[in-house]
Amino acid sequence: MSLTNEIVLRPRFTFEVQTHNEILLKGFEDQSDFAENNYIVTRVDNHIFIKINKKDQHFWSPQLHLEITDNGDNNSIVKGLFGPNPTVWTMFMFFHFVVAALFFGLGVWAYTNFSLGNSYAIQVFLSLLMIVLWFTLYFAGRIGRTKGMPEMRQLHHFMKETVRTYR
Repeated sequence: MSLTNEIVLRPRFTFEVQTHNEILLKGFEDQSDFAENNYIVTRVDNHIFIKINKKDQHFWSPQLHLEITDNGDNNSIVKGLFGPNPTVWTMFMFFHFVVAALFFGLGVWAYTNFSLGNSYAIQVFLSLLMIVLWFTLYFAGRIGRTKGMPEMRQLHHFMKETVRTYR
């Protein structure tokens, strides 16, 4: 079963380039040296992180993570992942964890009260509130992705131009 891109919060892509991976990696490093560049490019081993310049960033600004690996015969595979700033992503995951833990904790508490014959209406209400919070977090992520879409296109265009230049 394949997922459509409609429900994916962190879009991914993969393509092959007919250039050695070190040439591409060096090309991205060279791009980071230009002062007029509107992007922050960081290299760690075979990984490239491309971010919008600090002065143009906002809360929902995405970043592009590229993994450029050697595929033999002077070919490279470029795997890309768009995502929010790691701090924002960690915060969202933390909120999801807290909501999930509260949901299960409230469910156990409600079941315990039900088993003891006590009232469990408050626990059920709060459990339903946790479900609403889950949906709220999901739609907040979708809104964030929508707000960051123009910057995702800029990052993708910058990546494509850099790959074309160093091909």
